[in-house]
Amino acid sequence: MVDYVSIRDWINFPDPLSNPNYPFGDVYNLPYDISYKLWEIIGGTLAWLINLIFPGNPVSDWLVCAGAMNFFALIVFMILMFLVPFTGCLVSLWEERKVLGRAMDRRGTMIGLMGFLQCVADGFKTFMKEDIKIKEGDKMGFMWTCSLIIGTSVLIAIMIPLSPRWFVVNYGSGLLIIMALYALAPFFILVSGWSQNNKYAMIGGIRATEMMVSYEVPLLIIIATVALQAGTFNIGGIVDAQYDTMPYMIPQFIGFITFFLCATAESERAPFDLAEAESELVEGWQTEYAGMKWGLIMLADYLRGYVSCAMLVIMFWGGWNLPFIGDYNTWIPEIVFLLKCWLAFFFMIIFRCATGRVRTDTILNLGWKVFMPLAILNLMVVLALKVGGVC
Repeated sequence: MVDYVSIRDWINFPDPLSNPNYPFGDVYNLPYDISYKLWEIIGGTLAWLINLIFPGNPVSDWLVCAGAMNFFALIVFMILMFLVPFTGCLVSLWEERKVLGRAMDRRGTMIGLMGFLQCVADGFKTFMKEDIKIKEGDKMGFMWTCSLIIGTSVLIAIMIPLSPRWFVVNYGSGLLIIMALYALAPFFILVSGWSQNNKYAMIGGIRATEMMVSYEVPLLIIIATVALQAGTFNIGGIVDAQYDTMPYMIPQFIGFITFFLCATAESERAPFDLAEAESELVEGWQTEYAGMKWGLIMLADYLRGYVSCAMLVIMFWGGWNLPFIGDYNTWIPEIVFLLKCWLAFFFMIIFRCATGRVRTDTILNLGWKVFMPLAILNLMVVLALKVGGVC
């Protein structure tokens, strides 16, 4: 037992890369570094207090050893990685309320920080409401599909990197993994609608499934086209390829517009919100969910909207790069990425304001007869550019 006297003896802020249990190899990870330093403060303070009360105890030494530091830093790291997209969703919700308010010639929410705290208050109110359970439905399917929809949405949002130093794992096929998890939602929604023993929920589940399937195919073609031009499915590689040449929105403008519309439909946002058409289906496949379940499903919807905007920013707007900034030793890339995501979400809100709800058959015709040919045309353009040596 080392004889530590002052609290400063327990808190020394070592380099996380020097920890033998560092989980990211030789790559610097900013959120882990923040988490490591936070646990240095929390764990060091706890160790000092325990040692002050019980001098010579082994718990204090264990709290600041390399293994415990890494374990608790990873817990803080996971919380931090969730808080970033969660905060991004709150900002997106606030942005939507304010923009929709201005579009309707009113101010939108006004309580607390220009209405931002109203979103937090509404969340607390939703979680405190009664959790109503279905009586004559498939309770197991009802519960599990809700959990899986929320869980996969959170997982996808966490997997989106904000910069080369802000990531969970640097995987080579990042786009494919994200889209594979994204594509699971239609199956969960269909089972959820069926399990509620409610005709409105069932119709909403069927609508959501047929709509999402019709838009996922052109979406995947566009993703493959971007990967073809960049030469990799790695998210960082795609962003770097655009920094070396140009944002892919310029050579793939058709793909950009098509991806934006398909991503809006995949997120079940207006005017493609037929699965939740309040005027027709009460609340669609979410009809029987109440209280905290409904609140978390709404959070999942906004998380999927955040992921759609993030994918658009990564593939077409150069990700976290700006053409006039070369060195990223500050907080700039993470802020730039989030600002670009909120700008993309702003266009989704404007699209919602400017259009009315589309009929089911029109949506399916758009997916298969309009967006699919446009996605293939975009692929042919990129192939021609690659063969011609332009990109």
